Formats: sequence, C-alpha cells, structure tokens
Amino acid sequence: MSAVVEASIVYCQKCGTAMERQDRFCRRCGWDSTAPPGVDAVPAALPANVSEKKRLVALILCVLLGVFGFHRFYAGKIGTGVLWLFTFGLLTLGMLADLILIAAGEFKDSEGRKIYVW
Repeated sequence: MSAVVEASIVYCQKCGTAMERQDRFCRRCGWDSTAPPGVDAVPAALPANVSEKKRLVALILCVLLGVFGFHRFYAGKIGTGVLWLFTFGLLTLGMLADLILIAAGEFKDSEGRKIYVW
C-alpha cells in the first residue's frame, strides 16, 4: 500500500515540492512537469482558472486584518469585504473559514479564479 502512495508522488524539479503524478503545474512555483529535462518550464501565462493574485499576500492579510476583510478587498470582493468590515469578519467565523480556504488554495477572487500561486 505504501509503495502505491509513494509511486503517485513526484517532486518538482525546480523547487522540490511534492506533487501528484497527474498534476501538470507545481502548486508552489508553477513549473510545467511535461517539459523536457533541463528546460525552465514555468508557464508564461497562468492557466485560465488561476488568479494572478498571490496566496501568501491573501493569507497574511487574512491573519493580520481578516476581521476587517482586507483579504477580500485584495481578492476584488468589495461587497463581502465591506460586509466583513462592518461585522468583524462575520464575528470572526467567516474570517476563520476564509483562512482555511486560503491555506488550502481554494479561495477565489472576484472572477471565480482560485488564488493558488504562493
């Protein structure tokens, strides 16, 4: 069983982050795993469903100023940012949910694209 799990994990040749074998792009640096060895294969453009916003910035904003909705303003979600501002992050429960989503790479910007790249 352990050999099966280990066989499905590969490592990014650029930054060394563990990746699933079926992942094309590294979640940390964006390296393209289908490129030939020795080629710097960071894509010139991000995939269509990935935001250009940085997850680290969103995470820091959420940790430091999440109850005021600054991470939502950063993501372009102005309406819910104002809601977070006046409700103290929906009594911090919404802020904690956002913190988990950002850390997991599932938080989306105003256009519905995941804020995924660190």
